[in-house]
Amino acid sequence: MRFLIPAEKKLVHETVIPIRWGDMDAMGHVNNTIYFRYMEIVRLEWLYQVGGPPDPKGCGPVIVNAFCSFIRQFEFPGEILAKHYVANPGRSSFDTFITMERTDCPGRIDAEGGATTVWTDFAAQKSAPMPDWLRALVS
Repeated sequence: MRFLIPAEKKLVHETVIPIRWGDMDAMGHVNNTIYFRYMEIVRLEWLYQVGGPPDPKGCGPVIVNAFCSFIRQFEFPGEILAKHYVANPGRSSFDTFITMERTDCPGRIDAEGGATTVWTDFAAQKSAPMPDWLRALVS
């Protein structure tokens, strides 16, 4: 089942991720859990780049759900181009969508996924309004 990724989304970051030998499982392909790690890498890389990493003593992003559609399997060796999109900004949340393609097959989406991100006050353990600088980036 493929999830519907909205047409109205904004590309905010791209990165190339090497497929490591240790990413594969006994079946000889990248294990399904690793796809979520690849999405985590691109999300966090973007957040650090824009100055919004989690601050355990303050506020920051929390993932409240995650999904992935495995269209074609990844295998070692190779590299993945991960493209990170944002959409649907709300008071305290926004959606992220990530497409993954092998760099040797440009334009062919091999996996796609995403998550809902909620800006959170960690001390209060509840959502908080997104800061203006983040809202400007995801709108």
